[in-house]
Amino acid sequence: MVDDAHGIGVLGRGRGTLAHFGIASERVVYMATLGKALGGYGAFVTGAPEVVEWLMQRARPYVFSTALPPAAAAAASAALAIVAAEPDRIERLHANIAAFREALALAGIAGSSPTAIQPVLVGDPIRAVSLSARLRERGHLVPAIRPPTVPAGTSRLRVSLTSEHSAAQVASLVRDLAEALAT
Repeated sequence: MVDDAHGIGVLGRGRGTLAHFGIASERVVYMATLGKALGGYGAFVTGAPEVVEWLMQRARPYVFSTALPPAAAAAASAALAIVAAEPDRIERLHANIAAFREALALAGIAGSSPTAIQPVLVGDPIRAVSLSARLRERGHLVPAIRPPTVPAGTSRLRVSLTSEHSAAQVASLVRDLAEALAT
């Protein structure tokens, strides 16, 4: 089972983690969000027909939910079409990811994700919220992620990069992040 919330639209030429690693198998249950890189709402699960049918009949959250609104489904289809038709967006995104990670390393800040979602480990939830507020004051929307979303002691800042960020914006974020972390 692969939960590809951070890979779809980013890795494997936008086709996700399975494509990135060259994995093709009927035994894989693949789920991904239509948010994040695709900018929409909702999620999906693919797999063998009997697995999908079992999930539709037995997965309690699904049983008690409703289908995506048609507009959300159309937005997801359009986003997937853009990913396929405009590979330069993914190239720009990967350039921004590389620039961000390189600048983090030069600033002495650990970063490890090959995706557009870049966690910066802080540890303490109060400090994470404070850092997030300081970055917002400087024009950067970097939410604090803390328990129960992540385990205690692993609160973090979640940087979300896009293909549309400029090199100057990426550099400014890292500069402001380094300054905030130093205090």
